[in-house]
Amino acid sequence: MRMTNLAESLGDCPFRRDVTAGLSAPRKSVPAKYFYDAEGSRLFEAICDLAEYYPTRTEIALLRTVAGEIARHIRPGASLVEFGSGASIKTRLVLDAAPQLGAYVPIDISETALSQAARAIAADYPNLRVSPIAGDFTGRLVLPEAIRARPIVGFFPGSTIGNFTPDEAAHLLARSRSLLGEGASFLVGADLVKPIDTLLAAYDDSQGVTAAFNKNLLVRINRELEGDFDLAAFDHRAVWNAEESRIEMHLVSRRDQQVAIGGDVFSFAENETIHTENSYKFTPEMIADIASRGGWRVETAWVSDAQPFATFLLKTV
Repeated sequence: MRMTNLAESLGDCPFRRDVTAGLSAPRKSVPAKYFYDAEGSRLFEAICDLAEYYPTRTEIALLRTVAGEIARHIRPGASLVEFGSGASIKTRLVLDAAPQLGAYVPIDISETALSQAARAIAADYPNLRVSPIAGDFTGRLVLPEAIRARPIVGFFPGSTIGNFTPDEAAHLLARSRSLLGEGASFLVGADLVKPIDTLLAAYDDSQGVTAAFNKNLLVRINRELEGDFDLAAFDHRAVWNAEESRIEMHLVSRRDQQVAIGGDVFSFAENETIHTENSYKFTPEMIADIASRGGWRVETAWVSDAQPFATFLLKTV
């Protein structure tokens, strides 16, 4: 097993560039992809085990139920290319149901989480070619030639597509279509709309794990970009934006303050926020529209009964 490191796709220092741009904007923000250093990945796995956080257990239950049906859409010798693989827990449900898969390509921005998961998959599935790629799946990536020669199935679970605006999601699907190639299939998980109380509890849990996950972004800025954020001076906030059909996560400044990052200083007013994440909640019609704009069509969809969540099978147009 050889890990491909595509640092060149990330640019010279994308974290500093994106943080500086985001905190200089009239409405401050930092891209959610920067949550996932080693500690952020660990905290997210902890979130997935929380009673309030329904998406993971709902999607896993759905995949357990429909994995056999999904497998019937996977051709012999195909490559499974996973976007944002993390711990690859859901992946195993697909691998177990589809032994005809010949290769697995996990893509993740966290090299630590990626290498651990890839080693575990390679050990447990010795007949599977495992070719991890360390990189940002929203950037420019290239699949190894040996992978591209096989039929390809993309795998994008977890409703991560909900972290992007509809226009960004359509652009991401278009880029993914280019990466996966003509004739590819794409399995995409998407959280569907549901009661507001359920949504808010999932993103502001009683144990404060989501708050720690959100604040870890500031820890990372302090460590990697020479920042001096005072974590006690910011609160975690989750809100439902009905007009946009999304949960928003913010870090809220508790007072007027200034924060230095390297040689730059950023001013915060009391109650001013850093918008750190969106989590869109979809209808099937919304997914069909986004897929169409990205060069895909919905072939079929599997929807859970409880806490509605869907896995969509997309095909290239």
